[in-house]
Amino acid sequence: MGLLGLFCRSREFNQRLEHNRPRLYRVAYSWCHNTHLADDLVQETMLQAMKSAANLRNFEAIDSWLFSILTNCWRGHLRSRRDLVEFDEGEFHSDSNPERSHQELETVHRVRSAVAQLSMGQREVVTLVDLEGFSYAEVAEILGIPIGTVMSRLCRARQALKERLLEAAATVTAPPRELALVRVK
Repeated sequence: MGLLGLFCRSREFNQRLEHNRPRLYRVAYSWCHNTHLADDLVQETMLQAMKSAANLRNFEAIDSWLFSILTNCWRGHLRSRRDLVEFDEGEFHSDSNPERSHQELETVHRVRSAVAQLSMGQREVVTLVDLEGFSYAEVAEILGIPIGTVMSRLCRARQALKERLLEAAATVTAPPRELALVRVK
């Protein structure tokens, strides 16, 4: 490959990196629920990708390759810090009315809480498939697991989310207990 070919590929490579940065951040944030850690994971992913760019054999597979690197960075972080505390520090702003904003925030909180209660394997699969739109085969490649495992984890994750969200909705919409009025003399 000539110098011009290397330059064009490098430019296209950098454009694809920048294009995938928001997706990488969304997945990293959904895994760790910490904005600073998600930024660090994405930065580490980008750094590793730039260092290993020469090892990328199939340029068309750059998306799954980047998410594989993100997965490895996340797992490395988990190995180094077993005492990771999850918390949500993000704020959401909307131009809608306060009541609608409150309802949306409650819904987001319930969904995030339900996702956070999933096992790490289920959380990884559901965020990659349902939030980022990767195929089962791509997720299997990214996480380094068989495609059947992807399908079973996704099925169990969706079922668990359904149950938790239905329980949360039932507690929110349950009518308050009626108070008995007592006559006092």
